[in-house]
Amino acid sequence: MEALLVSIGIVTLAEIGDKTQLLTLVLAARYRKPWPIVAGIFVATLANHAIAGALGAWLTRVIGPEAMRWVLGLSFIAMAAWMLVPDKLDGDTGEGKTRGGIFLSTTILFFLVEIGDKTQIATVALAARFDSLAQVVMGTTIGMIVANAPVAFFGDALAKRLPVRAVHAVAAAVFALLGVGVLVFG
Repeated sequence: MEALLVSIGIVTLAEIGDKTQLLTLVLAARYRKPWPIVAGIFVATLANHAIAGALGAWLTRVIGPEAMRWVLGLSFIAMAAWMLVPDKLDGDTGEGKTRGGIFLSTTILFFLVEIGDKTQIATVALAARFDSLAQVVMGTTIGMIVANAPVAFFGDALAKRLPVRAVHAVAAAVFALLGVGVLVFG
């Protein structure tokens, strides 16, 4: 249960102001149909984070627990620093004609934009840290939905009221504490 709850919390916080959340805002403003956008986010995240989680679990087996402890601790600390860097949406935002509909466009765009993103890297680290790959992938996917679904439904109004810097500072502190905890307590 710890893996699930930690994964939900970390990814929800990490996602605030992230480029995938900005992508959600762009898609919501363009299409004004939140349900297929949220469904696309769910499918893309589940696939992307399942791959990332499997990589994290594999790395744990390959490099051994002591080396992995150092990799994880330093990775969480690096994620803390990365959280303090604001994200900008770059690349294709789905403007223009949609092939395959809103759901398919959202799924493809989200999967591609999530590659190498903070939350994907966090998923690799969380899967390496916890024994339950299913709980980590489920938790990180729920975290993405918790952070992005309100944007798909309420977009602009929500974006103007959210203290993104404060949320990023809290997320950075959580990542830093996790990193120090892993290094000190194993």
